[in-house]
Amino acid sequence: MAESEIPEEYLAGYARILAEVAATGRRLTREELTSRRALGEQAADAGHGLRALVSAHLTAARAAWPAGPASADSVLAAVQQVTDAFAEGFERAQRQAVRQEEAARREFIDDLLYGRSDLGRLAERAERFGLRLSHAHAVAVAEGPTAYEEGDPVPRQVERALISRFGDRSILLTTKDGRLLCIAPGPQDEVLAHFAKQAHAATDGGRVAIGRPQPGPGGVVHSYEEALNALELAERLELEDPVLRAADLLVYPVLTRDRQAMAELVLATLGPLTTARGGAQPLLDTLTAYFDSGCVAAEAARRLTLSVRALTYRLERIHKLTGANPADPAHRYMLQTAVIGARLLDWPAQDL
Repeated sequence: MAESEIPEEYLAGYARILAEVAATGRRLTREELTSRRALGEQAADAGHGLRALVSAHLTAARAAWPAGPASADSVLAAVQQVTDAFAEGFERAQRQAVRQEEAARREFIDDLLYGRSDLGRLAERAERFGLRLSHAHAVAVAEGPTAYEEGDPVPRQVERALISRFGDRSILLTTKDGRLLCIAPGPQDEVLAHFAKQAHAATDGGRVAIGRPQPGPGGVVHSYEEALNALELAERLELEDPVLRAADLLVYPVLTRDRQAMAELVLATLGPLTTARGGAQPLLDTLTAYFDSGCVAAEAARRLTLSVRALTYRLERIHKLTGANPADPAHRYMLQTAVIGARLLDWPAQDL
């Protein structure tokens, strides 16, 4: 606001204080300082700018400057005391407003991601934070070697990178359970792709998962859960990709939708490996490396730090125990599906 728009109420008693100081040389009393702080808080709550308020105080001081032989030092000291107290109250009110805004933002994000609020009310609150929940949204989640909180250097770095490129484009960046989150309109995939790139770099090689765009007020939590599930799958399956898309991993939830059937396949196909010396895990790791390397024995041996001869022996041992030959295309699909199922179900570490 301009100086002329600053209401006189925020200068109430100011001229009287200056006149008394000029006459007596006294300093402001505790009550006067308290009242100046209170006026500063009120001005901040009303939305006035501190610069305009200070300017109004200086203008009022010039207009009320004593004409007599008053000590300029005393009057200037009073002006300084008044403006300092006023600014202190103003800044205190602003800090309180920031804390309240942060609390409201955190409450909104919790309700949004847990889906525990009335959807209509949630959509109304979302507009305050730049989201229109009637449209589709997608969520990207990044995790690094440490947990992140709001205000940490890593979230601020990623936020600056997004704002510098896209500006204010209905993007919400936050943290949840130590992870970085970016919520963006569904059609703006470039936003989440850039977030993934920046978050991967800022977290020293952390992993990022991007959920599919989902419509409606419940779409955000749906996309968020997809991204979390993708991160869990990546860890369990030891996927190496730094950026994962839930749309590319849909086959895995399909495989485990009937958990009992998958468990039966794992036990029927791979169960005999438990009779091997050392248990099933070394042979299961062999199959994993073999399939992950495109069934190229030399590459699989390199990944396992084995000789090709040792790898071939293990594959023959698997064939003998299970009756399925990993090198035979007719057996390969069943074996590979069972291996994926074992990793998803954490077998043999967990009993099925």
